[in-house]
Amino acid sequence: MPLLTISELKKAAREDSPQEAVVHAQIEKLIRKEAANGKPFHEVQFRDGSESMTLRAWSDTPAFEACSSLKASEFVEIEGIFSHSSAFGLDAKRWELNPLPEEAIDALLEGSAERRELLERCDRIITGAVESIADPRIKALCGQFLSQHGPRFRRAAAARGNHHARRGGLLEHTSRMMESALALCGVYPELNRDLIIAGVLFHDTGKLWETCPPERGFGITPELRGELLGHLSIGIELVNSIWRELPKDGWEQFTPSSEDVRLHILHLVASHHGQLEYGSPVLPKTPEAALLHFIDNIDARMEMFFTAYQANPSAGNSSLEWVRPLGVAPVNPLPAVTAPSETGLLSQDGEELLL
Repeated sequence: MPLLTISELKKAAREDSPQEAVVHAQIEKLIRKEAANGKPFHEVQFRDGSESMTLRAWSDTPAFEACSSLKASEFVEIEGIFSHSSAFGLDAKRWELNPLPEEAIDALLEGSAERRELLERCDRIITGAVESIADPRIKALCGQFLSQHGPRFRRAAAARGNHHARRGGLLEHTSRMMESALALCGVYPELNRDLIIAGVLFHDTGKLWETCPPERGFGITPELRGELLGHLSIGIELVNSIWRELPKDGWEQFTPSSEDVRLHILHLVASHHGQLEYGSPVLPKTPEAALLHFIDNIDARMEMFFTAYQANPSAGNSSLEWVRPLGVAPVNPLPAVTAPSETGLLSQDGEELLL
């Protein structure tokens, strides 16, 4: 049987149901319930580095007994024949559950080779941007953050739902925003490039305590600090605490003043939601703050569109399911043009497609 991620399994089951497969995952929730006829079953939610899935283990199946001896947060191997229906999504009539060996747990937490390569690229984009900062004060602030909180930053999710809601999602979100921001700095040279890099890096750092999985896990469980303060307040506190720790020899020689630099970075964090009703205590009042808000919104929305397409790739030109944060039921985008040649068609990248 092929070893698939949950995302790969859902895609394979949609395209070719039923699908025989093995999945390695962590138990996120395990609840014992009773059906209307009194028949007991376990409802189990699994999560890996790609997404989550829910299966039901009935009392007359091998999985039911296994669930009785397992608990949430344990790592397991799920083996079975999976199917997909438009009414219930992914399901499995009979499936087996076994504890996952330690070496397989380590491999699962590291992710697939493709996933590791993606996150390494994201990390290079962010660290490269920080290294390019000209203002030594802003560079020191960003470097200190990556040094102190790098591992936590690299495993945090960007949200509990909606977009980038997965281990490493914040790194993906931040790197995409960084690429967009740097490109726009070339279009608008009037912008303070150093300030924007710091704003992109710090805007969601409060989520290290609001949507961060544990070192050995995938579940997005907020800490008390995240629940009580929220990520904007935590991000402001984080910038201030790191700023206080930095050596400041010679800073009085720089213009603009160090206090103005600190206040502008704090404004970026405080205003990045863009509207008071969305949680920002203040509206964006500088071009850098406005740009940060818009690229944050753009990347979140693009991710929600792409996720919707991935969930239903065979929809053609028909509308997909309603996506509440987008406020629409997305329609699949127009494919790239292909140009005719003497022997057939040329794709957008120039590759010949023979007829």
